[in-house]
Amino acid sequence: MRMTRYSIVAASMLALSASAAWADVTLGVLIDTNPETIASFDAVSKAYSEKNPGVTFDVEQRAGGSEGDNIVKTRLATGEMPDIFQYNSGSLFQALKPEQTIADLSDLPSAAGILDTFKKVVSASDGRVRGIPFGPAMGGGIFYNRKIYAELGLQPPKTWADFIANNEKIKAAGKVALAQTYGTTWTSQIFVLADFFNVQSEVPGFATDYTANKVKYATTPAALRGFEHVEEVAKAGFLNEDFGAATFDDGMRMVSTGEAAHYPSLTFGIGNIQQNFPDNLQDVGFFAVPGSDATKNGLTIWMPSALYLSAKGDNLEEAKKFLDFVASKEGCELMAKAVPSGPYLIKGCELPKDVPQAVSDMLPYFETEGRAGPALEFLSPVKGPALEQIAVEVGTGIRSAKDAAALYDQDVEKQAKQLGLPNW
Repeated sequence: MRMTRYSIVAASMLALSASAAWADVTLGVLIDTNPETIASFDAVSKAYSEKNPGVTFDVEQRAGGSEGDNIVKTRLATGEMPDIFQYNSGSLFQALKPEQTIADLSDLPSAAGILDTFKKVVSASDGRVRGIPFGPAMGGGIFYNRKIYAELGLQPPKTWADFIANNEKIKAAGKVALAQTYGTTWTSQIFVLADFFNVQSEVPGFATDYTANKVKYATTPAALRGFEHVEEVAKAGFLNEDFGAATFDDGMRMVSTGEAAHYPSLTFGIGNIQQNFPDNLQDVGFFAVPGSDATKNGLTIWMPSALYLSAKGDNLEEAKKFLDFVASKEGCELMAKAVPSGPYLIKGCELPKDVPQAVSDMLPYFETEGRAGPALEFLSPVKGPALEQIAVEVGTGIRSAKDAAALYDQDVEKQAKQLGLPNW
């Protein structure tokens, strides 16, 4: 399990010769390694320590993807979770047995300012809220290099057929059409998961029927299509040569610098560009995974991750005070200034006026009725843990899209039974 650790101490504290006497409480924290996560936590923790000089933070960083899932589950199960931890909302949160492992935050004073759409995805089966939003809402779709599009006279596609046509023109021009980064396995899922707006448009009751075990990926053409997308772009020869070993950082570099024209990802990747390629920030645009009907083009959205408190934490009351600050309008606006990559789910919290181009491209989906909808994991508690490995097999030619969808249906069944859902 890959871990790193660092400490956050306010500069004002370090300036005090008697600073050691102020360090009354050290809150343990576990977050992932995403640049946006680190920037957001630095912003709110440093501000909190300046207001409360007796509080410092001991921060550990964990891997993402399935490795990160296992770290979180193991730490909770063994009672070794720090006071505060950051993790997904939605179905992955439900798999943590939150009624037993995560502290109740329903009575935080700032809870009144959290949008109800977010409260739903961090509420346990007992109806109690157990997390606060940490970072912006995200879109799942495709980053594209605007300079390549301008050079070749291309327009952002509204249908999958148009997207494939753009890729063909880019390939014909001798450029890498599409970056894939299976060295970071979670990135392999994007075409499957971010296509859900299109699934829901064609099969409006899919999420409900999926939870009730009435529909399957392998036998629902609209749902199978996401796996077919992974297969199609690989067979078409659109990918970078090192797609099997390349990482998320490589993908963001390629689309930022023009080494590749497209990179499917979640919009938190904007933070990666801000940190590593700030001069290319305006060269990168964004569009939703296109479906079959241009008139129904829309975006699959992800709720932010959340900050949670371990029910067995040593500093529960002080940790609650910190989370109350993070969920306040003041805390939210500190995060929005540090990470202006999407809308925040705290009432009154606004993005800066000057946002990156990819954010400008994304916001109209949120602002237009009917052009955005939640990913399946926020509408159903069922999500199989092996999807990223299965998608890698499709993208590398080991398994067909049809076989992969059937295998994922089996993976989902195991998870549903573990959750004790009816009809499984």
